[in-house]
Amino acid sequence: MNSEILERRENWLKDYLPQLRISEQGRVVSVGDGIAWVTGLPSVGIDDLLDFDDGSRGLVFDLTPSLVGAVLLQETKALTAGTVARRNQKPLGIGVGDSLLGRVIDPLGNPLDGEGTPQGTSWALLLRRSPPIIERDFVRQPLYTGNKILDTMIPIGRGQRQLIVGDEGLGRSALALDSVVNQKQQEVRCIYVLIGQKRSTVVGTINLLRKTGALGYTTVVVAEASALPGLQHLAPFAGCSIAEHWMRRGQHSLVVYDDLSTHAKTYRELSLLLRRPPGREAFPGDIFSVHAGLLERSTSLNSDNGGGSMTALPIVETKLGELASYIPTNLISITDGQVYLDRELFTGGFRPAIDIGKSVSRIGGRAQHPAIKREAGRMKLDYLQFLEVEMFTRFGAKLEAGMERAIRRGRVLREILKQDRLSPLPIEFQLGWMVAFNDGLLDDVKQAQIPALLDKLLKQIKSSRLTLDDDRDQWRQLAEGWLQKPAGPKS
Repeated sequence: MNSEILERRENWLKDYLPQLRISEQGRVVSVGDGIAWVTGLPSVGIDDLLDFDDGSRGLVFDLTPSLVGAVLLQETKALTAGTVARRNQKPLGIGVGDSLLGRVIDPLGNPLDGEGTPQGTSWALLLRRSPPIIERDFVRQPLYTGNKILDTMIPIGRGQRQLIVGDEGLGRSALALDSVVNQKQQEVRCIYVLIGQKRSTVVGTINLLRKTGALGYTTVVVAEASALPGLQHLAPFAGCSIAEHWMRRGQHSLVVYDDLSTHAKTYRELSLLLRRPPGREAFPGDIFSVHAGLLERSTSLNSDNGGGSMTALPIVETKLGELASYIPTNLISITDGQVYLDRELFTGGFRPAIDIGKSVSRIGGRAQHPAIKREAGRMKLDYLQFLEVEMFTRFGAKLEAGMERAIRRGRVLREILKQDRLSPLPIEFQLGWMVAFNDGLLDDVKQAQIPALLDKLLKQIKSSRLTLDDDRDQWRQLAEGWLQKPAGPKS
């Protein structure tokens, strides 16, 4: 080790050229609430790093004719008015690479799990432009979440940005975690970004990932509620840069931003402290471009650029189910679809409480396997029609035989779509139950018997060698045998 240091110093001395170096030196005017105002740095620009003499570090966030406003990323107790500040010539970045898998880090790459600094990492910029259009490809490959509703009626493709939206306590994070857990053996590397969460929530999330074996292929980026606002603001960009590194290497990644409502509030707090003019709901006018710049980095690259992908699952909170509020509306317009969780469904025992009518995936259908797409077909539309018709039955209206059959099938489908937490299902099972349902093999089954019947179907499919590419008649014949239903005419 000593010889290495000596060799490094010798090389440095060999290459050293005495020359005039000019650097600016400013002084802190005031410090408070994670913000430092500095004077005497006329040439700094937005997003430049500042180093303070006490060891603190800040990021330039606002410029005025006489002052520089910096959000603090590291702060010591010695940082006070009069502290000397200098411009750091390096851009803001983070170490990225495979050594981050299974690790818990902060947005600057510092370990939070009690282990050493991740080794063998490359350097990636935190704030950078999204890939240009000529590097992108169509979303072609499916990203399976293990959820019955998402994998069949609201499909997600690799490279897609799918928003998860709903009130607090309806299972938004649980749905995202289920998707992460399902990536085991799917060759998808995951990044889970926790923004402004309580420590108990952070610990619970990490323990859950560890318990399910998902932490081994996941990096957790944490900026908890007690962290500096600047770190909370940078947390999603850090997760994005890590995922982007794998995407550029031709690999597939999934990044969860939990959640962007808190991120928007943090950005609003910073902007108000920096005396920026407030806009709607006191958010700064550029909050849309901040989130758009983040989510536009998620894409699917073409083969000339490695063919990797980065799928994003941003989470956003609504109040009283109001989708038209400012931040949810912004994110809905940026993303490629949304999964809406409804409180009435949740309290009614339908879990996950996904409102199929208000949820949509605009491009995921392109990535669906033809067999899944064929079976899912009109299922979403038929289910929505069933929900409308069912409402009329509450008034005691007399129904035709065909209508009664449609309602009975709709109730069976609703029972099928229920799913426990942390129980992701293979895509072959999704095809199996859809073939059985579409061919009427479950029509005469009582609703109370459906969970046991589906468990039986799952075990049989897992022990079989059927794939999505096998003939549909083969699937039907085996489903009839597994469900012990008499053979009927082929559809």
